[in-house]
Amino acid sequence: MADWIEESRQIHASEGYSLLCRFWKPASGPIRNRILILHGIQSHAGWYETLGRNLAARGIETAMPDRRGSGMNRIDRGHATSPGQLLDDIDAVYRAWRESSGAANFEAILGGISWGGKLAVASVATRPGQWAGLALIAPGLFAKVRPPFVTQLRIAAAALVRPRKRFPIPLADPALFTADPTWQRFIATDEPTLHEATARFFVTSRILDLRLRRYASRIGCPVMLQLASSDRIIDNAKTRAYVNRLSGGEHRILEYAGAHHTLEFEGGGVSKRYADDLADWIETLAITSEG
Repeated sequence: MADWIEESRQIHASEGYSLLCRFWKPASGPIRNRILILHGIQSHAGWYETLGRNLAARGIETAMPDRRGSGMNRIDRGHATSPGQLLDDIDAVYRAWRESSGAANFEAILGGISWGGKLAVASVATRPGQWAGLALIAPGLFAKVRPPFVTQLRIAAAALVRPRKRFPIPLADPALFTADPTWQRFIATDEPTLHEATARFFVTSRILDLRLRRYASRIGCPVMLQLASSDRIIDNAKTRAYVNRLSGGEHRILEYAGAHHTLEFEGGGVSKRYADDLADWIETLAITSEG
């Protein structure tokens, strides 16, 4: 018998948009903690099934929504109008989860993987008291890979007159994510993976970048940062320095030697170890969310 139960729900977000959200919970015993995890720019919750299962087996209920226009959400592919719209979507998932939990004292941690790290930082900074902790997994706060400069100019122009015009996400090479050939083939052939985003989405992403410094002084909770030492997508040094400046108190930083960007897809025990490390940190926060 599996140590977890998995289910999917449709959650009505801002403007009536329907978000698919996947949940993993312990098959037996109490829910001791909860975490909501935001995926990256191309990925979706289906990339992180092992993480959800491993956390659930440790008594941690895990929620992973597919971002609007991503994963199994087919409407407005690759589109978002503003950071506020995406943050409202997170709030909608949080409220629906809390209301359905039956927990008298509902507490949850917010996690962000890759590009989702930017959204996670923004949510924690602008929703004081809502999240009990912030987990950043190879977060895309400082990217090494960006669209070429000419494409950036085209995106800026299109955002004014054709905000839904799509441009390639500059992460076409699966080797950027992992060195494992099996997982590289998965990324290359996975139908729900997002390969293009609209001009307005790229502008939304840039706005989040420009607000990072402002957000740093507003993080009032513990932070866990997990880095891959061979990451070719994000700048680990800048990310580490940023987390060390955050105002939330004591933070934990771990780096996995030889690992590439998507820790979920790494061999040598990394995919299990990063999940266990995250679960260990969550348990140190002494959050009790029985339900």
